[in-house]
Amino acid sequence: METNTPARLEALDRELMALLRARLDLTAAPGQRSTGYTRCREAMAAVRPPVERPRVVYQGVAGAYSEMAALAFFGEGVRLQGLDRFEDAFEAIQRGETDYAVLPIENSTTGAIRQVYELLAQYEHYIVGEDTVKVEHCLMAPKGATLDTITRVYSHEQGLFQSDRFLSQHPDWEQIPFEDTAASARYVAQTGDITRAAICSARAAELYGLEILHRGTNHNGSNTTRFVVISPRMELRPGADKIAAVLSTPHEVGSLQRILTVCLLHGLNLVKLESRPIPEKSWEYLFFLEFTGSLTASGMDAALEELSRSTSYLRILGNFQSNL
Repeated sequence: METNTPARLEALDRELMALLRARLDLTAAPGQRSTGYTRCREAMAAVRPPVERPRVVYQGVAGAYSEMAALAFFGEGVRLQGLDRFEDAFEAIQRGETDYAVLPIENSTTGAIRQVYELLAQYEHYIVGEDTVKVEHCLMAPKGATLDTITRVYSHEQGLFQSDRFLSQHPDWEQIPFEDTAASARYVAQTGDITRAAICSARAAELYGLEILHRGTNHNGSNTTRFVVISPRMELRPGADKIAAVLSTPHEVGSLQRILTVCLLHGLNLVKLESRPIPEKSWEYLFFLEFTGSLTASGMDAALEELSRSTSYLRILGNFQSNL
């Protein structure tokens, strides 16, 4: 007896989805809209086009990897300004002093940049783009220096950590953490001291007139940092194919599973899930999600509506083109 296997599998899939939906019991009252969904629709109604010749801020000084990411995303003609802290960039957006900020959000070796995630949850800003920069750290020093003259090495703590195998070959060198890699290069250049060196990008060596004594101090040759482009208003640029959101769930059994089930029901391809503790609520967490799709795609309205009703808090952080 011949059976139609694809048809039977399709029917089984429909039955499974129906059971999942019944289990979730997410039917809203007629005409009722959830808060997270409503906020998303309001942001979409106020969407703005990309700013021409924008003002862009980043954390660090010239030569920082953040500056390189900003140049890669916006082009060489962009008006750039480096700031001291990640929060300074968010505050500059808040005050209308800049059009965009470019900030690191995760590194392929060391993971999430927790401060940026926490600031994304704190400020009502939007992600409108992303870019990746390959990290190649270099040991650099003033002219006349050699590996034999170096006694102290400066860099951001992550730069030192990512170069630990190289640095272990020079146990007599004192390792001194600095606020960021490019600032350490600028400082070493200002001293002119051939006993001091910095670990930073090759661009920083060029900008500050330092000589590169060793390229590729980081042991991971595929080390990459992902940066996000942050705006005060939502933008829907051509090619937007990834949606970012932050949410919290009721403090009860199965609450996160409900979120994952909604993603399954609507075919949302989840590509990122990151959690951060909520400071004022012990053992409760904010979840940062990224999934493929467009806010204007058919069926996305229903997906966001169910996602919103499955959470105690939901905010769509943006819809942008993936660079991964």
